[in-house]
Amino acid sequence: MSPKEFVRRRKHLMSMMGEGAIALLPAAPVQIRNRDAEHHYRQDSDFMYLTGFPEPEAVLVLIPGRKQGQCILFCREQDPSMTLWNGPMAGLEGAVESYGADDAFPISDLDEILPGLLEERETVCYTMGARPDFDQRVMGWVNQVRSKSRSGVHAPEEFVSLDHLLHELRLFKSRAELKAMREAATISVKAHKRAMKICKPGMYEYEIEAEYLHEFRRHNSVPAYSSIVGGGNNGCVLHYVDNRDELRDGDLLLIDAAAEVECYAADITRTFPVNGKFSPAQRALYEVVLDAQLAAIKAVKPGNHWNDPHDATVRVITEGLLKLGLLKGKLDNMIESEAYKRFYMHRVGHWLGMDVHDVGDYKIGDEWRMLEPGMVLTIEPGIYIPIGSKGVAKKWQGIGIRIEDDVVVTKDGHLVLSEKAPKHVDEIEALMNG
Repeated sequence: MSPKEFVRRRKHLMSMMGEGAIALLPAAPVQIRNRDAEHHYRQDSDFMYLTGFPEPEAVLVLIPGRKQGQCILFCREQDPSMTLWNGPMAGLEGAVESYGADDAFPISDLDEILPGLLEERETVCYTMGARPDFDQRVMGWVNQVRSKSRSGVHAPEEFVSLDHLLHELRLFKSRAELKAMREAATISVKAHKRAMKICKPGMYEYEIEAEYLHEFRRHNSVPAYSSIVGGGNNGCVLHYVDNRDELRDGDLLLIDAAAEVECYAADITRTFPVNGKFSPAQRALYEVVLDAQLAAIKAVKPGNHWNDPHDATVRVITEGLLKLGLLKGKLDNMIESEAYKRFYMHRVGHWLGMDVHDVGDYKIGDEWRMLEPGMVLTIEPGIYIPIGSKGVAKKWQGIGIRIEDDVVVTKDGHLVLSEKAPKHVDEIEALMNG
């Protein structure tokens, strides 16, 4: 991302905050994996969105209208001994020169400097509850300023959740953001094709997962989330991540896996036969899910609301289940009673961006939000019939199917970022059988 992109975002946020406000945002803490071994560091999405700054132990302060500088970054100072162990760090100079801060101070001076920045500010934009340790520090700084009221110092009188303002900005993706998301989707598509080509009975789920990890890393990306690689009945477990069982001839394999590029995620699911050939029952159910997904994608356009794509999948899936004899009754009655939820129990998708389940309201007031250009969402209907389902013929049991793509709302309709990942039966079989 260009430094200008982050400057633009901060200016937009500060215009929403208004003069008299101050925003506080801490970086993500380091997470310990075991004993003194750390997880690979991933910056807090909100912090990254506003700064591009990738290091821990940092706090962003935005002060609209402040003559000495509106963007202040508290961060670690250059330390040769730490550089020896962990590599280069930005330091105070880098915070200004490389990341566009107006000023930078040592993170060790935060308690000394921050109370003074709060003086004469009316509103603190900060999200309480996410970081209890930092919440206490914020309240301590505010109370410190309040204690000076007899000296004529004014303390902030109002707290506003920073999420309320910031997450509305993050919902609408810029060209730079869409470029990163397109790259993440492109890498993910390559991984899904790789898995289809290599898959065969007798392999293990973790071997297929390894192919995805290889494809992600060779393109300088990381997994956007824990990969779901579920063969057979495991595909009926919505968040299956054990990925340890052998793949059996005649089963389907459901894979929900995607890459993250510059902290922007893709989210793609494909389902295909382990042996490269759909059985008649598998194909029949798969075509229902695919028809539902295509109907939902068609409903992604300005003027429709968030729930329109979901409603489209409910109608198509319910109608398909009735035709196959898995449901019995009248279509409208089955939809009204939600009988379909036995086999399709989740919603059709979610917002997508820096977080896989990205930020943004789904309703405004009590009404579903209207779709607008720049929004990105997933479309992922599914049908799941685990082994042991009562009253269901054996040929349907152990089948889990989900098809997921990443869709951008455009001014004229939509754009599918992941469209090159095969999902029609004939193209899947052709790719798998070479």
